[in-house]
Amino acid sequence: MTPAQTLGQRLARGDEAALAECYRTLAPLVRHHAGRLVPGHAVDDVVQLVFLEVWRSRRRFDPARGLEPWVIAIVRKRAIDQLRAEARHHRRAVPLEDAAAVPDAAPALDVAHDVRKALAVLPAPQRQAIVLAHFGQLTQREIADRLAVPLGTVKARTARGLRRMQELL
Repeated sequence: MTPAQTLGQRLARGDEAALAECYRTLAPLVRHHAGRLVPGHAVDDVVQLVFLEVWRSRRRFDPARGLEPWVIAIVRKRAIDQLRAEARHHRRAVPLEDAAAVPDAAPALDVAHDVRKALAVLPAPQRQAIVLAHFGQLTQREIADRLAVPLGTVKARTARGLRRMQELL
């Protein structure tokens, strides 16, 4: 039995010393693979997450399949998670120099309030067709199927409702 197999078996049994040894022997490999997948500033975070998951999911590890491939698969998953988290963060972030240029939301809130008031005035069938189309993102065919009415009825309700809303707004 190879030392890696023995280490894997000890780890699977929950031997904390095996985790420390696993870290000593595999951390350079994990760091290398993580460095190829994520920016340099995130490598340490990925390495930490990998060994945390190694410990937490040790019961799922099959020593017969090999420790290194299992750990490298975890590296790939955590690196992808890290990249996705950074992408979400960058989409939400507003650069400081652009913060002053962020438009005031008050006019949009006023328009939304006016649209809600106009929708409330419409007859229920027209309101339902418009709400399903615009807020539910359904096609007119899907609306017809959901409401169990002919497609032409949905088209007429939507058109009449939109015309009435245009008058109200």
